[in-house]
Amino acid sequence: MIKIFKTFGGYLDVAEPEKGCWINAINPTKEEIIKLSEKYGLPSDAINDILDVDERPRIEIEDEWTLIILRIPVETKNNGVPFHTIPLGIFIAENHTLTLCLQENEVLPIDKPSPFREQYRQITDNINFVLRLFLRSGNLYLRYLKHINQMTSLIEQDLEKSIKNKELNKLLKMEKCLVFFITSIKANEIVLAKLRNSKKITSEINEDLLEDAFIENKQALEMAQIYSDIQSGMMDAFASVISNNLNVVMKQLTLISIILMIPTLIASIFGMNVPNFMENSAWALPAIILGSLILSFLGVIIFKKRQWL
Repeated sequence: MIKIFKTFGGYLDVAEPEKGCWINAINPTKEEIIKLSEKYGLPSDAINDILDVDERPRIEIEDEWTLIILRIPVETKNNGVPFHTIPLGIFIAENHTLTLCLQENEVLPIDKPSPFREQYRQITDNINFVLRLFLRSGNLYLRYLKHINQMTSLIEQDLEKSIKNKELNKLLKMEKCLVFFITSIKANEIVLAKLRNSKKITSEINEDLLEDAFIENKQALEMAQIYSDIQSGMMDAFASVISNNLNVVMKQLTLISIILMIPTLIASIFGMNVPNFMENSAWALPAIILGSLILSFLGVIIFKKRQWL
């Protein structure tokens, strides 16, 4: 889908591109990809790069255009991993600025794409628009990291009673999300640093906005690294917990088998086809059953005193 806006505010739609407009393309079709290349002047190799899910963040500066690629977090439910990252491309030309992403996202949603908290106003500075996308991306990383932390807490509660690997697999997927986040945020920081130090960018950069973007990305990176370290230690600890829980279950089953073996042994002895002093007694069966119960009860007491049960 391709939508054209009069300014970076994303409030006014226009039918055709005009000078200073913003074009937002989300999950384009084959026909729209051809249109992006032929009508809007976006190089075909740049389109393929942006639509590649594994593309790394970078800056390309040419005489007539500038391409900035950053990685943004998105939700996913297909492979069990709740979050991953995808590239978002910003193509800055003389007459327009074009953003391109391979799927719907919360950084630039197609229905309400404005990256500004303020009320409607005319904004024409494309570099500071890019910085706001970095800032919005950092905020989104922080929000998703809080979701990951909440999911991890729920998995932790289940792990304390688990003897299976299901919960460990869930933790592994959370760790996978954090690895995606850490790698992407580090790469975004490098792009931000290049933006600040680039001599080919002539637009005046809002230093406060740039600093906010750096702070948000740095905070997201630190949180992701902290959560990753915690989860790594947690997975090692809970792997031992699951093994210990299994040992406890096996111990209890062994003790139950020993207790049940006592009456089985007595019944086997008195059930042999050999003479004994109780073969003609009417009280033989009740006495044997009572003796078996007493010995089993004594076995339970002994195990409890030794704290085996």
